[in-house]
Amino acid sequence: MAMLVGPTGRLLWLGLVLTSASCTMEIPEEPQATGGNLGSGGSATGGRAAGGSGGTATGGKATGGATTGGRATGGTATGGKATGGTSSGGKATGGTATGGKATGGTATGGSGSSTCSTVGGGKCPTSLTCPTGASGTITCGCYTVSGLGANKKALLDAGASQMPYVLASAMLETETMLTSSYAVGDGKTGDSFNAGVCKQNWGMIRTCHPAWNGLGASSYQTCTAMNGDNATSRALDVQVYIECRNYYGNNWWAGHRNGSSGLSNPNTADIQNFKAGMDWSNTQIQNGHLCDDVRFWVNLPAIILE
Repeated sequence: MAMLVGPTGRLLWLGLVLTSASCTMEIPEEPQATGGNLGSGGSATGGRAAGGSGGTATGGKATGGATTGGRATGGTATGGKATGGTSSGGKATGGTATGGKATGGTATGGSGSSTCSTVGGGKCPTSLTCPTGASGTITCGCYTVSGLGANKKALLDAGASQMPYVLASAMLETETMLTSSYAVGDGKTGDSFNAGVCKQNWGMIRTCHPAWNGLGASSYQTCTAMNGDNATSRALDVQVYIECRNYYGNNWWAGHRNGSSGLSNPNTADIQNFKAGMDWSNTQIQNGHLCDDVRFWVNLPAIILE
């Protein structure tokens, strides 16, 4: 559910992966992108991107062309394979994200208060210790987005206070944490179709949301009810998110990142890096940035599409 590709139609590993156990970095006033958002999918159906990576701030500097709103502006993707420049979706279409049900436990909402004393404003920390994934240290950063605090609070008010981790998932996908920030479905169909501010895929949605259990892959437009960025759509969006987190348990990150292929093989280094990046984002948000305009990003490598 995000992007980056190279000239031969293959998504590239553009993220800088360091080898030290941790990385403490000074935060520049103008963040530099190392490649923009990342395409997801691989051979996976309904695969996910590690969105919001590479410092995709409007006004930031991208090495592969400017990015706006957390989405690369160049090139297009055809059938999940980038035809040049950058990917506009980067996920393979079709397939079913089934299975992978959690065998025990219930997803929790993370730590920290879920109420806001103030909304908006805020500053990035003077330094950040970047997360460590299966492949080493993951490049990270921070910048501010006007109005982001209000969008965070709107999600909390819609039910995300029960599971504030929703904010980290949404922040990883779009710069504004709004469904209007990406094309309907993120350019996908069938079980790969994305909906909601966290870009959940239809294959998982129809499996974990009881009201839609009987629907097939072709009914993907049903979940557009999760879009709209209003109180009603946000409430449904957050409800489905919590249902899917509870249903899939520790396998949720695998399905969210790499669709049905991820659910079948949930312990790859790529999926572990994806989880580490999102966990790190959640920790930063909970540490005094629940309702301010601060956006954190992590730079994760794209899944290569063959």
